[in-house]
Amino acid sequence: MEELYLGVETSCDDTSCAIYSPERGVVLHRTAAQLDHERYGGVVPEIASRLHMRTLLPLYESVMDETGAELHLLSGIGVTNGPGLTGSLLVGLSFAKALAYGSGVPLVGIHHLEGHILANALEEKFVAPCVVLVVSGGHTQLIHVERIGSYRFLGGTRDDAAGEAFDKIGKLLGLPFPGGPAVEREAKNGDPAAFPFPRGLIRSGECDFSFSGLKTAVRLSVEKLGRLSPRIVSDVAASAQEAIVHVLVEKSVLAAKRAGAVRFYIAGGVAANGRLRELMEKRLSGMDVTVSWPLSEYCTDNAAMIACAAFHHIRAGRRDGLGLNTFPRGELVSWA
Repeated sequence: MEELYLGVETSCDDTSCAIYSPERGVVLHRTAAQLDHERYGGVVPEIASRLHMRTLLPLYESVMDETGAELHLLSGIGVTNGPGLTGSLLVGLSFAKALAYGSGVPLVGIHHLEGHILANALEEKFVAPCVVLVVSGGHTQLIHVERIGSYRFLGGTRDDAAGEAFDKIGKLLGLPFPGGPAVEREAKNGDPAAFPFPRGLIRSGECDFSFSGLKTAVRLSVEKLGRLSPRIVSDVAASAQEAIVHVLVEKSVLAAKRAGAVRFYIAGGVAANGRLRELMEKRLSGMDVTVSWPLSEYCTDNAAMIACAAFHHIRAGRRDGLGLNTFPRGELVSWA
């Protein structure tokens, strides 16, 4: 009988369910985006958790019906239990616990960052050892992966995540939420050298990041400019994007050198950024380092990556009991 794993992801504002097979890969995944937050320019935790409660059950039923999967025949259930918004995490975890309790199917909690790392295993073989840049709205970290389940932190942001910087810059420019894709669209028509925005910690000799100074510089520039013409918006977007991408690439190059990596992966929502992919591939290929990233649909939060991670945990003999809890913050730790 084919092994099938259910993934449940509700760490922030996207509700997602998926079925993963180690033989076929992603059988089906469905994600329901929450559009209610756009009017506020950011995710409102209370609204997010309430929408998860409304959406998760019908989404799960549609995935199960469409795939023909039967709950009691599943090989395992994986659920994101942190980091993330506590209310949102609790909705997904409570739902997964109920399914596991009622069916007797093994349950395992998945660290959100590990899910993003293993999004790179959904369409092709994941090659380790490697270095992974996890870059999203809530995270910017460089992680050395010795093998799946064995992780070493190389560096991370000291303040804001790169994705958060994109979102805040988009808001300053009057662009729709989420800001990352909107800034990228505007940047295509702009001059990346129009504004000399700072590159935080670029010469620190460490693998850490800082984007708070960039956000402040963009805000001050926008305030000084006053009325923003379409051309100015594009120029600011292009210059800010170039600053963010430049730092991400240079720190990634440093981490790859120090780890002696010949394989490098990008993961997380910002991994869908075309400029980041272009420059990362250009810089790392010159060092004979192979760089890869997931399909764009697996860069953002999704349950397929959680189901894939659950397969690796359960195959290794890991299980979690019904006492499993959520955690809003916490480093990715090794379990292999």
